[in-house]
Amino acid sequence: MKAAVFRKSKGLVIEDLPMPTPGDDGIVIQVSNTGFCGSDHSLITHGLVPEGYVLGHETSGIVKELGSDVNGPAPGTRVIIRPTSCGACRDCTMGKPYFCQNNRRSIGVGDLPGGFAEYVKVFPEMLIPVPEGVDSRNAALAEAFAAAFHGIRCAGPKGGSALVIGGGPIGLALVKLLKVLDFAPVALSEPVRAKQDLAVDFGADNVIDPFSEDLGQHVFEWTEGIGFETVFECSGAAGAVQTAIDATARGGTLCIVSVIFESASITPLHMTFKEIRMTASYSNTHEENIQILAWMAQGKLDGRPLITDVIPLDRLPAVYKERIETGKAIKVMMHIGEEF
Repeated sequence: MKAAVFRKSKGLVIEDLPMPTPGDDGIVIQVSNTGFCGSDHSLITHGLVPEGYVLGHETSGIVKELGSDVNGPAPGTRVIIRPTSCGACRDCTMGKPYFCQNNRRSIGVGDLPGGFAEYVKVFPEMLIPVPEGVDSRNAALAEAFAAAFHGIRCAGPKGGSALVIGGGPIGLALVKLLKVLDFAPVALSEPVRAKQDLAVDFGADNVIDPFSEDLGQHVFEWTEGIGFETVFECSGAAGAVQTAIDATARGGTLCIVSVIFESASITPLHMTFKEIRMTASYSNTHEENIQILAWMAQGKLDGRPLITDVIPLDRLPAVYKERIETGKAIKVMMHIGEEF
């Protein structure tokens, strides 16, 4: 089968790999679509991808073959793929199964080869059926929207004003979900005009280019001097953390959704004088993915406007250099196998 493999000397390259087999307890999935996630880029950039590994975890596909000891789901079932958890450890019983380390299995960011390939081997508990009315491209985007939804749940508030800093796929997904959940006003701070425009299409009440406009002045105007009840940092820039603190209202919440590899310099006194609660979000749950798929099936949510590039798998190495590394693409979606 064809796959995009990471080689330390060359980066992403297309190679022919052996077809996976289900074994006794596994399932082979024919990949329909896989999205390129910002975390894939971060893993490559920071040298964290093992030699010969296949990335890709934003994957939709169709059940192809079951192991001899597996009772379901039936071949032909449309699915997305999520990591496993044990259900019994401290992390699982706290409601945080994404931290579980007990025989954790995951594609593309863990022990199993990922969805930058025509087929993947998974295990039954990793699969979430895709409901009727949700196509394979939307289904592959469910994980990104679930990550944004998880950020909202980690932050805690059920409504009110919200500011999103950074208009990448997760930031834009947050804008859309905040509007679905009736937060208002919702604002986005993002310098790229195309991302601002998409945020407006997703329902943003206000957008701003922080490089050419005074974000602090606009925060004052948009919130009548109060600040935003909830602020989500999605840019990944260490300097944006202090900006987010400054934009948060007294008694408000700041949630760091992005993955920031560098140290961030902040002024804790600004938090003290406003009693800001700072938290963060990591990954998402099966439950959150199921909710996203349900909203997609109900017509409340369509993630496909995020997609700027639809490409065959063999174009990924070139598109990575031309569109992803350069920041020109919002979401690259690979059309790998039969779509639904």
